[in-house]
Amino acid sequence: MHRIDLNCDMGESFGLYRLGSDEQMMPHITSANIACGFHAGDPATIRSAVKLALVHGVAIGAHPGLPDLAGFGRRKMEITAQEAYDMTIYQIGAIRAFAESEGGALSHVKPHGALYNMAAKDAALAEAIAEAVYKVDGSLRLYGLSGSELIRAGERIGLTVLNEVFADRAYEEDGSLTPRSIEGAILTSSVRAADQVIRIIKEGQVQTRTGAYIPLKADTVCIHGDTPGATGHAAALREALQDAGIAVQSPGK
Repeated sequence: MHRIDLNCDMGESFGLYRLGSDEQMMPHITSANIACGFHAGDPATIRSAVKLALVHGVAIGAHPGLPDLAGFGRRKMEITAQEAYDMTIYQIGAIRAFAESEGGALSHVKPHGALYNMAAKDAALAEAIAEAVYKVDGSLRLYGLSGSELIRAGERIGLTVLNEVFADRAYEEDGSLTPRSIEGAILTSSVRAADQVIRIIKEGQVQTRTGAYIPLKADTVCIHGDTPGATGHAAALREALQDAGIAVQSPGK
């Protein structure tokens, strides 16, 4: 039987500003990537997201990003490998402390936004992030874009890596995600998103924005919580996966 993890970026509100639907999304997913305060999130939001994950039996992950609240961590910044290492350790520490204080444990690390996309192509940044995760706890799982430099760096250092694919994003022929600035980058149809995911899992390939097919490995699927209608998409995807005979469960179970 095929098995897949469903992950979602969580805890991305800040102060009085609300973003995403954590309470509504949590029942549909198996792993939560919790913002660490750099691109989004604050102490109260982190605590709330951690507690929600524990209630629903969802694996808790750190979601480190670039220090860019105004741009939500989606704007590329010029940083050194050392800076990437330092900010990754710093942010992992925040989520790990909240998880352990609530009687839980940190399961994985998934970089956010621009940092994620930079590390997918930049070997030096990828190695710095993988090393940071390993130095904090070598048993933590590292989530990265399927087939990317980050996945290769995690494998080299000895981490358990999960090749991540996206339900609600279009792909380019090099395996990268279509930039959000390009029309059609976001898949808004639940049926289309489910079809894309099921093909990736069962056939090991995805149809790109240009119509070509490329190979793609999937260990975990991301559903963005800030996509319009995200809760409905998540529920529909999980039902479609189960109907297709694909078990949905968090890593390690």
